[in-house]
Amino acid sequence: MVASALLPELWTEILVPVCAVVGILFSLFQWYVVSRVKLTSDLGASSSAGKNGHEDYLIEEEEGVNDQSVVAKCAEIQTAISEGATSFLFTEYKYVGVFMIFFAGVIFVFLGSVEGFSTENKACTYDAKRVCKPALATAAFSTVAFVLGAVTSVLSGFLGMKIATYANARTTLEARKGVGKAFIVAFRSGAVMGFLLAASGLLVLYITINVFKIYYGDDWEGLFEAITGYGLGGSSMALFGRVGGGIYTKAADVGADLVGKIERNIPEDDPRNPAVIADNVGDNVGDIAGMGSDLFGSYAEASCAALVVASISSFGNNHDFTAMCYPLLISSMGILVCLITTLFATDFFEIKVVKEIEPALKNQLIISTVIMTVGIAIVSWVGLPSSFTIFNFGVQKVVKNWQLFLCVCVGLWAGLIIGFVTEYYTSNAYSPVQDVADSCRTGAATNVIFGLALGYKSVIIPIFAIAISIFVSFSFAAMYGVAVAALGMLSTIATGLAIDAYGPISDNAGGIAEMAGMSHRIRERTDALDAAGNTTAAIGKGFAIGSAALVSLALFGAFVSRAGIHTVDVLTPKVIIGLLVGAMLPYWFSAMTMKSVGSAALKMVEEVRRQFNTIPGLMEGTAKPDYATCVKISTDASIKEMIPPGCLVMLTPLIVGFFFGVETLSGVLAGSLVSGVQIAISASNTGGAWDNAKKYIEAGVSEHAKSLGPKGSEPHKAAVIGDTIGDPLKDTSGPSLNILIKLMAVESLVFAPFFATHGGILFKYL
Repeated sequence: MVASALLPELWTEILVPVCAVVGILFSLFQWYVVSRVKLTSDLGASSSAGKNGHEDYLIEEEEGVNDQSVVAKCAEIQTAISEGATSFLFTEYKYVGVFMIFFAGVIFVFLGSVEGFSTENKACTYDAKRVCKPALATAAFSTVAFVLGAVTSVLSGFLGMKIATYANARTTLEARKGVGKAFIVAFRSGAVMGFLLAASGLLVLYITINVFKIYYGDDWEGLFEAITGYGLGGSSMALFGRVGGGIYTKAADVGADLVGKIERNIPEDDPRNPAVIADNVGDNVGDIAGMGSDLFGSYAEASCAALVVASISSFGNNHDFTAMCYPLLISSMGILVCLITTLFATDFFEIKVVKEIEPALKNQLIISTVIMTVGIAIVSWVGLPSSFTIFNFGVQKVVKNWQLFLCVCVGLWAGLIIGFVTEYYTSNAYSPVQDVADSCRTGAATNVIFGLALGYKSVIIPIFAIAISIFVSFSFAAMYGVAVAALGMLSTIATGLAIDAYGPISDNAGGIAEMAGMSHRIRERTDALDAAGNTTAAIGKGFAIGSAALVSLALFGAFVSRAGIHTVDVLTPKVIIGLLVGAMLPYWFSAMTMKSVGSAALKMVEEVRRQFNTIPGLMEGTAKPDYATCVKISTDASIKEMIPPGCLVMLTPLIVGFFFGVETLSGVLAGSLVSGVQIAISASNTGGAWDNAKKYIEAGVSEHAKSLGPKGSEPHKAAVIGDTIGDPLKDTSGPSLNILIKLMAVESLVFAPFFATHGGILFKYL
């Protein structure tokens, strides 16, 4: 008799969508609370309404500042940022839409040709006694799943951007009441994005599985093979979002910094700087929209990898729907855990002083991880049989439910370790960044040397954490263990995204405060929010890169199984050439994205200089700069420059698989995974360290920092140069590399049947 899960199938059918709907409703509630902060000077009664109050006395009322003009200016700036971001995303999505339609056709044609577009049923790959649906059906359903994943990814990024641009000015206005009020608005706004993305991704995937099941019936092998298209769609859109948004934001940022800070010695976000609106728009299209699509892609791919591996194990063979949905149950529990965790930041505790901001954000990670550990134990107990088998490269491996619990936990806790190591190397509260800041005393060259060394060193512990996660999870449950470890790392994605989105919202809030001419006290508060957000953004990138490594390995294992490869022998010429080329691809990709930022920044610098030199009264503040031209430069450059890196990633698996075969492609995937993770971590942390070294000098909170400042001093100028070099590293190349390794792996998995049947034509005829 085959053991089954304690949780009945009917309860699984109910629980997963209910948890997703709860997540969506919670995000709408958070949005409603944020919307109560009005972009109007009509304050109503000035009675206190608690820590979430919207009617407190404002410090400007005591200082005699004209409130009506300040609020109107904030609303005007917010509208300009929102319109710029919306315009860019619509332009980007036009190009991406054309690609989506074209690539959907490629998927259908390639997979349909595996059996000559036959409509006849076939014997199943892993159980010849069973009858499975034709390859043409897999082609059609994979295409539909791809489109669904792409559309969900695009919507995730777009809605995140709209929420962020809705909240930035509201955060600025709440900063007049205190840093705690501003923190709550920024964090609630981030939570809207986090829960909306996590819940909608889960709900769409769950509905897709159930709709596909109507056709596939007992053929779960074909069903979950078709579902992999969902992950491919999510990640392909994320690639263009990350690269395009990253080029946009860094072109504007570098242009604004080089001319404004270095040459003209004016503050960051000064309204006299022509690139300042483009810079603020960039925060939303790169760090919000791109990041949202990126983490959605990670979630979709981790889920698809786990489902594919499980479908050819005892879960799929015995048609145990509850056990099969174990990855979805983990994500469902994650939404509930993150909901509870969010209340600690918004309702259970109140932030009163600046120094409490960063601990409050870090506590979100710790609390969610601790509670999620208990949640995973519950899900593993009720959602899995006590003993089951997992497919392990040709044999079935017996696994206990407590072993799978440990697999998920090792990924969950590895994510926390990676997050805190990232914080140590990128926060200016610790010695590594302070050493980088100190190196600015002798100029930009030593700053660059120290920053690069820090980035390389910061790779060590995260790689050990990933390696231990892989060893433990693979030992217990083969590639399925690695896939659920990746899901464990992503199980608290709603909290991770809330913390991540909080950073750009706070950054925009500071920019709006500067441009609206608000008092220095307000700017100090928004700067404190932004400094904490910088560190948490680096932590978020660490999570994304770590999970990408595990997801890629799980997808790699699924690809090897699906392509019929029993062993990958690195000593064979076919594999070794693939390893070398694969290890080179992250460097090629980074070169393309870095040069794209450089080219776009060059045009931006020239335009900003032109305006300062030719517009009379611009430096004196009596004339208004031409913001629109700078926005157009960033938009045109990013749309044009995102295409070559995107083509490199999307075409490589198709070319290698078709011409050189699955063995060479397996080498490419392994090589890109190994080198891509290292470069991504070092690039992100180097850039983050340079950024916070600059902020350390600017803030001047310690005697050491004061000795390096103030703004405009030679050490500060050296720090700005380091920050400018690091911008494309931490916000364009670094974050995009984790999409490269995931996307090539999931694309190879989707096309595995085609490559196994028709691939390697060069070796066949040589």
